[in-house]
Amino acid sequence: MKKNIYFLTGSQHLYGVDILAQVAKNSDTIVEFLNSQKHNPVTIIASPPLTTSQEITMAIKKANADENCVGVITWMHTFSPSKMWIEGFSILAKPYLHLHTQANEKLPFDSIDMDFMNLNQAAHGDREHGFIAARMRLRRKVIVGFYKDLDTVTEIFDWARAAIAYNFSRNLKVARFGDNMREVAVTEGDKVEAQIKFGWQVDGYAVGDLVEYINKVTKKELDTAYENLQKDYIINTDKIDSVKEQLKYQLAMRKFFDDNQIGAFTNTFQDLHGLKQLPGLATQNLMAQGFGYGGEGDWKTAALGAVMQKMAESKKGATGFMEDYTYDLTKGNELVLGAHMLEVPPSFAASKPKVEVHALGIGGKEPPARLVFDGITGEGIVVSLIDLGNRFRMIVAEVELVKQPKPMPKLPVARIMYKLKPNFKTGAAAWILAGGAHHTVASTALTTVDMRSLATMFGIECVVIDKNTHIDELEKSLLYSDIVYGVK
Repeated sequence: MKKNIYFLTGSQHLYGVDILAQVAKNSDTIVEFLNSQKHNPVTIIASPPLTTSQEITMAIKKANADENCVGVITWMHTFSPSKMWIEGFSILAKPYLHLHTQANEKLPFDSIDMDFMNLNQAAHGDREHGFIAARMRLRRKVIVGFYKDLDTVTEIFDWARAAIAYNFSRNLKVARFGDNMREVAVTEGDKVEAQIKFGWQVDGYAVGDLVEYINKVTKKELDTAYENLQKDYIINTDKIDSVKEQLKYQLAMRKFFDDNQIGAFTNTFQDLHGLKQLPGLATQNLMAQGFGYGGEGDWKTAALGAVMQKMAESKKGATGFMEDYTYDLTKGNELVLGAHMLEVPPSFAASKPKVEVHALGIGGKEPPARLVFDGITGEGIVVSLIDLGNRFRMIVAEVELVKQPKPMPKLPVARIMYKLKPNFKTGAAAWILAGGAHHTVASTALTTVDMRSLATMFGIECVVIDKNTHIDELEKSLLYSDIVYGVK
């Protein structure tokens, strides 16, 4: 079932019933147009023109109470005195988009008169509306443009996807099988504050809880999963028992997640009691099914991955867990090798992945099956969410995924390679200065604009590293942020 967004059109009684009737008609026309677009991820619901404080407050209460509503769009077709909006805005609990548009694209120069001016005065009404939102310090997105323009429509729908992801986040449960990797700092964080800020319920489960599910996987279930695996991937090993062991983990975890309404998970190679292998292929396949994942107990990256995958649904491209592993420092063509021990999702594969079994070298367990592939190319982002003690910071770096320059026949893991922006020196220094983690969520489906929208909804700091980044300006920005938020 599609989520919905309420479209709230502001006006007042000053102009008479005929004008209000036209306001309602024009508002309905905009909503009908947006709903007719095939890439619309939501159902937009038009309200009658809102002309009093009571009507506005009731409309916002209705949006707040509607569990299927993920946000509100406001548009001031005429002049709507914004003190009327104070009571409603004071209780608004949904993401908020202010659309600055018009019912008409062009001015009718030959016939324009004061009646036309009084009806079509969003230039007037939206400025009044913008002031009250600024005065009340409301977190919001402002989109400007004629509602039929492709760029305007795209911006609205991208914001709607962020609102869907925000709604998903408020009810997300994360399972931690074991604790964080010992002595690692960046994977730690305040789980209580994360639940307050993002909605994430982060709970620990013993590996033994999972083992009970593994032991209940039937031969029939396992055989069916293996048949499906052969359709999706190239089986490049004769160690089929190892492959089926991973499929048992996959089936068991999926059942465990379904039973406990879990959308993201973590594990660590330091806590595998009762398992023969570290979940590799199993984790990759579960990410392909939409579950978020973080290695070494990294619950923040796991949850962020689930939220970003929700936001990227129906969009072209890949989204999932990644780690900055090592570099090629060839002067002028520096590259980052993104990979992990086992768990890069198959959405990043440039060709059909191979199922292989190799020794892991850590964890003291049997060699695990995993997918091996070279990565896709294209523009993308890598995103890190860190806990600075007094606040969360989202760090977004724009990157260019590139073709692997040469084969890596002795590296049996899935991987991507990418260039940092604006260049390697600046991009890497900026990431480290901002405190970006080694674990990230990478995406070629989402953009910096998407992540800014999400950060705004959450009310958290967002640091962007892109082609325009200069270290001296970034350092100033980070210093200002510390002043604004206060340094612990």
